[in-house]
Amino acid sequence: MKRSSKISSTEFDLAFDTAKDVSGALDTGKARRPLREQRRVNVDFPAWMIESLDREAGRLGVTRQSIIKVWIAERLAAPAGT
Repeated sequence: MKRSSKISSTEFDLAFDTAKDVSGALDTGKARRPLREQRRVNVDFPAWMIESLDREAGRLGVTRQSIIKVWIAERLAAPAGT
């Protein structure tokens, strides 16, 4: 699909549905992921906990930060009282 400054929604849908490249019709300069903006926090953990996190992260092949994020997200998504 050639780059165009404007394209109708019908043209966009048709191009998308026929597996054509629609990236030229998208303005990604201001794209945002809702509820995904990041903020930095500092948390102090005891040394034994860091060592355990590092072992588990190594076993899973991910970073310490990734495993912390996943575990906290799972806990926050769980029903209250579990």
